Amino acid sequence: MKKSIKNIKYLFSRMDKPLFIVTVLFFLFGLLNIVTASSREAVVRYEVSTFYYFFKQLQMLFIGVIGSYIILNMKTKAYKDLIWLAYIGVLGLVLLLFPFGKEVNGATNWLPIPGIGTLQPSELSKPVMIVLFAVLFEQNYRILNSNNPKRWNKIGLILIIAFLIPAMTFIQKDLGGALIMLGIFGVLFLSSPIRRIDKFRTIGLGVGLLIVMMSIVVLRQGYLLSDAQLARFDFFNPCSKYETSGYQTCNGFIALNDGGLFGLGIGKSKQKYSYIPEPHTDSIFAIIGEEYGAIKCSFIFMAYIFVIFRILKIATNANTIRGRYMCLGIATYIFLHIFINLGGLFGIIPLTGVPLPFLSYGGSFAISLLCALAVVQRVNIEKQEEKFKLNH
Repeated sequence: MKKSIKNIKYLFSRMDKPLFIVTVLFFLFGLLNIVTASSREAVVRYEVSTFYYFFKQLQMLFIGVIGSYIILNMKTKAYKDLIWLAYIGVLGLVLLLFPFGKEVNGATNWLPIPGIGTLQPSELSKPVMIVLFAVLFEQNYRILNSNNPKRWNKIGLILIIAFLIPAMTFIQKDLGGALIMLGIFGVLFLSSPIRRIDKFRTIGLGVGLLIVMMSIVVLRQGYLLSDAQLARFDFFNPCSKYETSGYQTCNGFIALNDGGLFGLGIGKSKQKYSYIPEPHTDSIFAIIGEEYGAIKCSFIFMAYIFVIFRILKIATNANTIRGRYMCLGIATYIFLHIFINLGGLFGIIPLTGVPLPFLSYGGSFAISLLCALAVVQRVNIEKQEEKFKLNH
């Protein structure tokens, strides 16, 4: 016990404390708002306790904390041996969705787990893919940045990893998850050690592969996007389509408008009463905006900017190539979730249904986000250990 406490103190002394404190407060704030946003759904619709979703989320966060503690104690150089096992594992879970997946809101991206509930493999895939890309970029840094013909074997492998799970996720009608995975890869690819001319060639090849995959999807099922997915692209003036595709977005507008500058007060949201479906999930910010108001919500945006800034700062100071790319990928991961969630809620992009970091209810995403943040902190720990050795 004493050894464990000593280890925790050691890890904490070398973590990025501002990032740690803000993320802990963010998760606690999210738990509070999950209770208020889900209270009506829990009691009236599902006939369970008001605190049902609170304890479910707390359970998932506890699992994420255990995973984070393991990651914090594992040197990043060990990822080279373990990350392929993790990738094969999440790939296997994604494949299991085809025969055993559960459909929710038109997407077959939930895997029933007896005794636990459901798992969303696409969420677990994101941090795993980030780490795998970072490891591959470091291992093949010189060959990717050279004229060696063998570099195309490495680039081909990277492309397969980049498109395989997103393609299957898209087929399972999880458009938001597929877009985020491809967006993460796009940022990492553009900042990768691959030569500029090879990047242009690879982009051309990637576009060609994308066209082929879309053609296969059309031949397989007769269409590329389902009616529900196509309806989401009709996102302009959602309140004029209140009875159809604009229902959720328009009610989000109403919630934010009702909140005004100062909000209605904690627990006093009106839109959570049957207007916004499952308000504790992807639309939780509408409830937060209604209850807290625009002025208080501005602190949420500042906190998001702070978190991404700290992660990018750790990336800049990282003492390994893999550490730099892992932090960059995780910062992109968090940013894309924020942008796609809030962009859909505010009606500036189609509503695709992805969780909002720290705030939305969702066990798979909470575990993945905690583990991703633990990777960032591990990179910082190793940098601080190197500083300590140099100074002594």
